[in-house]
Amino acid sequence: MTAMSEPSRAIARKLAFWSTLACALAVVVIMLGAWTRLVHAGLGCPDWPGCYGFLTVPQSETHIAIANARFPETPVDVSKGWPEMIHRYAAGSLGMLVFGLAIASVRHRKAGLPLRLPVFLAGFIVLQAAFGMWTVTLKLWPQVVALHLLGGFTTLSLLLLLTLRLRRRACGKEASLAVRASSLARFRPWLYGGLFLVILQIALGAWTAANYAAVACTDLPTCQGQWWPEGMDFRHGFDVTQHVGPNYLGGQLTSDGRVAIHVSHRLGAVLVVGYLAVLLSLLWRERTDTALGRGILLVAGALLVQFCLGLANVWLHIPLIIAVAHNAMGAGLLLSMMHLIWLHHQRVRPAASPATRTTILNREVTA
Repeated sequence: MTAMSEPSRAIARKLAFWSTLACALAVVVIMLGAWTRLVHAGLGCPDWPGCYGFLTVPQSETHIAIANARFPETPVDVSKGWPEMIHRYAAGSLGMLVFGLAIASVRHRKAGLPLRLPVFLAGFIVLQAAFGMWTVTLKLWPQVVALHLLGGFTTLSLLLLLTLRLRRRACGKEASLAVRASSLARFRPWLYGGLFLVILQIALGAWTAANYAAVACTDLPTCQGQWWPEGMDFRHGFDVTQHVGPNYLGGQLTSDGRVAIHVSHRLGAVLVVGYLAVLLSLLWRERTDTALGRGILLVAGALLVQFCLGLANVWLHIPLIIAVAHNAMGAGLLLSMMHLIWLHHQRVRPAASPATRTTILNREVTA
């Protein structure tokens, strides 16, 4: 790939700034979504995208009367409507920002900037908005709620990838020569394995939240005073064929099903902590530079904080601030893991031929 011109780098820097801003906003949206669920405001507005047919939560006596006439089965609760609408406003702002990135990428496609990823992100945002609508219209059906949560994390991950690519283009070192170290290269499949476990644990967390199973166990390290609670119903807890129709606010599963989900999430946390602790320790010994070391420490720090927040959630019975922070740090762990894999990829690449090495070095000199 040819070296980018200074105007192209300037465009990349601007888009990298907006992409970074989109990442930050995506984290805020995830936190607002957690806040909305935790205060039981997921159906604070029974319609979509407005609220009782208004652009904002009905406040005046006249508007509340109109709203109650439109939706007599769900009378207005202003305290539940605002969390839902604030979440929607933030999600809508994120959508506009992503569309702006996609449009800018298309306009500047000849500048050598990423094109397919921002366009795909714009399409994915449309799908995510649809899941947001179905979350309300299907009355918090757990399957849709869990997929909507995972869609938020997916959006955030793709935005991080776009930001990293844009920053690499902006610095003009996209053709840098990476030293292939066999001792470092062997970690690649294990890093992807760690990423898979983190994603799986996030999915378990999403299913736990969608089925209101976070409070199924209120003691640690046991659950309801037992290491392996009797009567856990995994088949019921992980039944993805739940019927559409009931109002799932508060959950519809039995206690045994929720305990099975909660215990599974705990076991997943232990597996992730153990796996990453060993992997990061081994990778630390083989680190090649300070940046890679910082990436390893970032994952380790996010893992430690997330584990402690999980413990605090149980011990303190799901306080709002800690529960929201637990969701946010789940996103932080995912992002730090992706960042570490990115750093690894920049340092370990397939060996190039002598001619290719000479070409790359010449480009770096002239860049």
